[in-house]
Amino acid sequence: MSSANVLFDAPGPRARRIHLISSVVGGLVIAAVLAWFLWTLWGLEQITPPRWEPIFGSEAWIYYLLPGIRATILAAIFSITIAFAIALVAAMCRMSDNRVLRWTSMLFIEFFRAVPVLIMMIFALTFVTAYTPVPVQQRPLVAVVIGLVFYNGAVMAEVIRNGVASLPAGQREAGLSIGLNPTQVRRMILVPQALTAMLPALVSQMVVVLKDSALGYFILYPELLISARQMGSRFGNTTVAFLTAAVLFILINYAVTVLAERLEKRLRKSGRAVRAKDTGYGPSMDVTAAEAELEGPQARAPDLRPGHRP
Repeated sequence: MSSANVLFDAPGPRARRIHLISSVVGGLVIAAVLAWFLWTLWGLEQITPPRWEPIFGSEAWIYYLLPGIRATILAAIFSITIAFAIALVAAMCRMSDNRVLRWTSMLFIEFFRAVPVLIMMIFALTFVTAYTPVPVQQRPLVAVVIGLVFYNGAVMAEVIRNGVASLPAGQREAGLSIGLNPTQVRRMILVPQALTAMLPALVSQMVVVLKDSALGYFILYPELLISARQMGSRFGNTTVAFLTAAVLFILINYAVTVLAERLEKRLRKSGRAVRAKDTGYGPSMDVTAAEAELEGPQARAPDLRPGHRP
């Protein structure tokens, strides 16, 4: 029996009919609102064919769209890479037995999760401008990356910590039984498994990073959104330019999601259980097997063959 059948009763004929009618009515309402919106834009001559012509020209892509896409992806790559490294360190400190490290990490995570990303970008730009020798052209990029790194690093740290907490207690006990200290158990056994288990949540956070890079618009970082605005001013088709930017954001995020899903499938197929060579237990025994052996014959499954007493 699936979990859905345990939690909810299977809908009967009347419930299914109501669901179908509700879905059809809801779809018609959404289609009507969308049609009214497009009709209004058409009446205002915002999406007529002449407005779309520049989008299919080389000038729009060479000078506006492609540089905007490049700047967006560049900020996202820097932010995701650095935020992930910070998240690992913060998560390890958050789970540490050292009280100072644990409380310091907790304050870091709670503070940067609460502060809006845009405010961090503005403060970062002010700090970089006043106290660092960063060239003027690179200051908006640095400010965008700093804002995204601290916020998303704090969020990812909590994701990793929750992933470790969700693992069976036997994993930790098996690591301790083979002579590892608590820090080694977390670093070599628990965190690698938590990263695999929480990969969907981490991928969702990567998509958030990509979208939040658009906040660089407010500090004049030339990402895709600000490039679309400049293109709209150049060709007099602001609505079409923003619609194009929205479609490009959707395509980029979809590509990231597809790549992440493939990576997740590969990781799950390859079996990311921590091998004994990492724990020093042996060349071909994973932690679960080690745990079963260390617990002794009582932990093994009883022999139910005919003629044998369990």
